[in-house]
Amino acid sequence: MRVLNFYLLISGLLMANIANAFPQQSPVPGGIAIVALDGKTPPNVYYNKRKVLTVLKNDKWLAIVGIPLSTKPGNYALVDRKTAQSTPFTVTDKTYPAQYINLKKTAKNKRMINPNKMDMERINRERKTLSSALATWSNDVPQVDFILPAHGRLSSPFGLKRFFNKQARKPHSGLDIAAPTGSAVVAPAAGSVIDVGHYFFNGNTVLVDHGQGLISGYFHLSKTLVNIGDTIHQGQKIAEIGATGRVTGPHLHWNVYLNNTKVDPAFFISDHIHKLATKKK
Repeated sequence: MRVLNFYLLISGLLMANIANAFPQQSPVPGGIAIVALDGKTPPNVYYNKRKVLTVLKNDKWLAIVGIPLSTKPGNYALVDRKTAQSTPFTVTDKTYPAQYINLKKTAKNKRMINPNKMDMERINRERKTLSSALATWSNDVPQVDFILPAHGRLSSPFGLKRFFNKQARKPHSGLDIAAPTGSAVVAPAAGSVIDVGHYFFNGNTVLVDHGQGLISGYFHLSKTLVNIGDTIHQGQKIAEIGATGRVTGPHLHWNVYLNNTKVDPAFFISDHIHKLATKKK
């Protein structure tokens, strides 16, 4: 746990290098690249055929790009479809640690590790629903100075290579905050609710669109307090922490997506709020 808290503290300290109005730049797999763009007119920038969030700061257009965990180190480029101009950026390497999780050998947990045929049919339907929601694009200027959505022990960082009962699974796609069932989950920034539902792996779920492909997700909830289409403000209570779906105990699994790519939510938490969170036990 000391290693985990050290990881989160360092992440918070690095955020001091960028104004609170912006996420931390970390151009690594699962990270964020902030790329300066040429031109005075609003850009129409794409990366990996996906539209990218752009903001104007000090009369300069900046692209805030989500980098997939599967990305190899190397040189990449953004393409402006209005001008056909290409803007390069570099992705550097990052190694994520492994996490081994032992689920008790109950009938439910066995299915959570090796779903049966009916489970897989449900999972495939749910993937389509989630994919549709995560493809949402609105032209609203997003609020990117996030606050923590919950308070508790930061139990699992983003990017862990995960093994359930020694079986390899996809890397950890979010940040886990462990707290008692019923603890409040609040919106880290203003936005619009684009999905509320119950999913096989994710349990009770809320997805919030913050604008321009910046979307946040809240999973394993005991209770949801918003509906699809609701407009919410920063700090508004939207749900309560629970232990639904594939879990070992009550916690919030928090995802952040940029250009339909999962990125480390820790990059969006302001330095001040993040330090407060690391002091909680």
